[in-house]
Amino acid sequence: MSPLPAGKVLAFAARGERRCLGVRRGGRWTVCPYAAVLDGAGARSQCASCAQLDRSRSVAADTMADDPRPYGVYLAYFGPGLLKVGITAAERGPVRLVEQGAVAYAWLGRGPLMAARRAEALLGSALAVPDRFGKAAKRAARGALPPVRDRIAELAQLHGAARELAGWPEALEPVGFECHDHTEQFGLDRIPSEVAELGAPAAGAEIVGEVVAGVGADVYLRLRLGGSEEPAGGAGIAVLDLRVLSGWVLGAASGAVTTAPVRGLVGGRVRDEEGEGQEGLF
Repeated sequence: MSPLPAGKVLAFAARGERRCLGVRRGGRWTVCPYAAVLDGAGARSQCASCAQLDRSRSVAADTMADDPRPYGVYLAYFGPGLLKVGITAAERGPVRLVEQGAVAYAWLGRGPLMAARRAEALLGSALAVPDRFGKAAKRAARGALPPVRDRIAELAQLHGAARELAGWPEALEPVGFECHDHTEQFGLDRIPSEVAELGAPAAGAEIVGEVVAGVGADVYLRLRLGGSEEPAGGAGIAVLDLRVLSGWVLGAASGAVTTAPVRGLVGGRVRDEEGEGQEGLF
């Protein structure tokens, strides 16, 4: 995804049908042979057949154990108590951490793929460190982040505990603790504690707004809605998962306001896509 700087105005519309992007092989995309139409509400950009083919040669699916590249094991921080372990090809550097929207991270070790996998599994079994968190948990944590020093301390504590574990793979070279924080890169200090949520667009739906911040696949927009209603918290700021746009043909917006579905607090209540109020948070 291209960087979206704060202040940039976006104004686009979804056109036609949302179609499968196919399979990525050899550094390029191979077109879906079925020209499959995708569910507009999902974040996945592939049909079931292409996704199955993709996973047939995938590190994430453990179907690429012969990958000779060196791998890095990392600890990623998303909020208080939200720390995970993961692996990424060393040649990718911190790209994977940026893609996931990690607030901060630290490298734990580097070595062969299977040694990295064993270290990941060791932290899961011995320290109950998960290897993933859901989108909702990550978003909720961003609105109430502690000071950077507290993030560093929590990462450092887990890093030290991990290095003291018995059974550390001999082939994995340990990396000394160093915290990398994404506050400035993501614009985390511009994200309010409460934001609305932009739903997946349907054909013809338009999104118009100004970029406030970008965290992984999430972009925070100050929407232009028209009328008197605004999403709650953050003066009309809503978050959009850019993955729901993959597969759509995007064209210039014909109007000046957002017509895609928005959920958020309005006057202390939740407004759903049809504009009706219901109690509680989305």
